[in-house]
Amino acid sequence: MLLVENLHVNYGGISALRGIDLTIKDNQIVTLIGANGAGKSSTLRAIMNLVKKAEGTVKYNDEDLTNLATMDIVKKGIALSPEGRKVFSNLSVEENLILGAYTVKDSQLVKEGIYKVYELFPRLKERSWQQAGTLSGGEQQMLAVGRALMISPKILMLDEPSLGLAPLLVNDIFDIITELHRQGNTILLVEQNAKKALEIADYGYVLETGTLVLEGGGKELLQDQRVQEAYLGEAAK
Repeated sequence: MLLVENLHVNYGGISALRGIDLTIKDNQIVTLIGANGAGKSSTLRAIMNLVKKAEGTVKYNDEDLTNLATMDIVKKGIALSPEGRKVFSNLSVEENLILGAYTVKDSQLVKEGIYKVYELFPRLKERSWQQAGTLSGGEQQMLAVGRALMISPKILMLDEPSLGLAPLLVNDIFDIITELHRQGNTILLVEQNAKKALEIADYGYVLETGTLVLEGGGKELLQDQRVQEAYLGEAAK
């Protein structure tokens, strides 16, 4: 179980996060929804220690991760697929996957990881030799998720996996997230497509300007009038 308590993040004089608390239980999909600038990505980056915390703690199974280096957090089994995919555009698909396993010292485990990613994303196997920068947006998103999976994470954090994708590809990405969950992965999902995120989530949190304003079961939040009015719009009708 991942516990985030009283998390504060500041950028200069601006408070991006104001004392948020999260609980991500094992084998659950937990989603964070909110408008642009609400602090969703900052939350994931703070958990990974990619941004400095002004205050607060992060614990995984009672082990304090608050001040660990990002690489050491990855070694604990927590992986992030970042917003904007951030693939290594001049490297091949397979080279990107190998880099995702940079903390894995056993070459056989790396080979097994690549095999599992190709099983999940057959399209990547077809393009294993291709430069990542020449892939479509959907294929790059698959690669970003696959790269994060290369450490066989205990917790997979996905930052806006459907951003900028065509509707059919959005459905594909959510099908993949559901399949990863079925395989036993714990997932922390940041997503602007609130309807789809809440439909598959066991639990959800709503962020507004760095503050948690609502939380509850995914289906429960889908029915909440405040969520419908603020984030679902026509989709709620």
